[in-house]
Amino acid sequence: MDAKLLEILVCPICKGPLEERGQELVCKPCRLAYPVRDGIPVMLQDEARILGNDEE
Repeated sequence: MDAKLLEILVCPICKGPLEERGQELVCKPCRLAYPVRDGIPVMLQDEARILGNDEE
């Protein structure tokens, strides 16, 4: 993912920073992982995956 885009994007729920992990953008405070499909981040709460207890 483009570094400039990652700097601009924030979590749609808490407006916190996101970090790239493989094909997902992760919001640590919300414990949600947003998918990146074909290089496009899908920043919809309904599409987000809740992080498991073993994931940071």
